[in-house]
Amino acid sequence: MKPTNSSAPRERRYRIDNSRAEQNIQKIRWGVAHILSTFNNTIITVTDITETETLARSSGGQMVTSDRLESSPTAALGAAKKISEILREKGINGLYIKVRAKGGHNETKSMGPGAQAAIRAFSREGFRIGRIEEVTPEPHNGCRMKGGRRGRRV
Repeated sequence: MKPTNSSAPRERRYRIDNSRAEQNIQKIRWGVAHILSTFNNTIITVTDITETETLARSSGGQMVTSDRLESSPTAALGAAKKISEILREKGINGLYIKVRAKGGHNETKSMGPGAQAAIRAFSREGFRIGRIEEVTPEPHNGCRMKGGRRGRRV
């Protein structure tokens, strides 16, 4: 009998056919979804990867009839579904997401209820989510805050 050497590489007697695997690989076309989520509305704008051309735009106010429901997660979900149909026609299948609250001077830095619902809707529609960034503008101690010297007294 011939002694077997386990460290020696084995010969492969079969050929791997990668032609099918290469056909199934889909090229990802990326877009950037800008989600502005306030306590009054949720606005979603999708641009191309260079952020110069707007591909689709929708808001929570277009989905509901009453003003108080514009910022609701249901309205944001409807806006995201409407945008996803437009993006499918244009061939976009991956999204980088930039979430933003009102922010800035004398404005709230916390996001409204529609932001998470919109991200979840894009994921459920089958889009590849690349990166989620929070891009709320932050003041660098520019203007004096409202409320006077001793602050707001409750």
